Amino acid sequence: MEVGVHLPQIGIFGGLPSRREVLATVEAAVACGAVALSANDHFAFPVPWLDGMIALAVASRESGPLDLVTSVTLPGLRGPVPVASTLAGLSCVSDGRVIAGVGPGSSAADHRLLGRSFEERWSGFEASVVELRELLSSGTSDVGRRPAAVAVARTPIPVWVASWGSPAGLRRVARLGDGWLASAYHQEPADFRRSSATLAELVAERGGTPLPHAVVTMWLWITSSPSEATAVLSRLAVLLGGDLETLRGRVCVGSVEHCAELLARYADAGCRRVHYWPVGDAPRQLAMLVEQVLPRLTAASQQPGG
Repeated sequence: MEVGVHLPQIGIFGGLPSRREVLATVEAAVACGAVALSANDHFAFPVPWLDGMIALAVASRESGPLDLVTSVTLPGLRGPVPVASTLAGLSCVSDGRVIAGVGPGSSAADHRLLGRSFEERWSGFEASVVELRELLSSGTSDVGRRPAAVAVARTPIPVWVASWGSPAGLRRVARLGDGWLASAYHQEPADFRRSSATLAELVAERGGTPLPHAVVTMWLWITSSPSEATAVLSRLAVLLGGDLETLRGRVCVGSVEHCAELLARYADAGCRRVHYWPVGDAPRQLAMLVEQVLPRLTAASQQPGG
């Protein structure tokens, strides 16, 4: 199972991540053999939020061969032309390693802040993705009409569409996406299995090949202390507007055994890449992940019948 690493964008108990924290996370991601870095997008959040494009730009200088992924950005709110221009600029400074993960945005507060209708987000999102794809694909638009940064992008930028697994969402991924982004804290491994199978059928009906995927926003805090895990989960539940016990069963917050069991179920469901978001102390957390958790998955897969 490939490792992706989410860059720090918040301090869950307050405070904004520093440039040093971002670069320390990048260094740790490279050291642990990760294949990608990712960052998310919000305009309104309960705690200060480091802009995802800024975080990826800071990371790009030290990220080596790692993909830079938006997980996700919001072309329906930001506008497809500004998003295309920013992504193309990021692609230029990172030797073409950008994946444009896009979604409509699940925050009503984000939409209110920009004066947009949350209820009508789907139609606006689809139109924005169609335009974004045209802008980011090579040779499909008149260069004179394209943003300057897009015109000089070195390679086409693939567009991966986010979906929590609804029938309409999966049809949207099959129709508009070069890949699929699933959300860790909005699903369980069994949900991923069902959605993956449905998506494969939808893509095959369109004459396409299986799409790449990643499970993103997998919160990570490995601890042997049950009370510490509960404190972190409680805070995440407040920030994300979710239920603590539901969240407990869906993210890698807790013991080595808990994290390994959850990830083993994802591996068994066919998941091939997970993007982990360390709650804090990314170097230590990522080291624990690759040294203590992931080897358990490898060992299990090597057992007879595994």
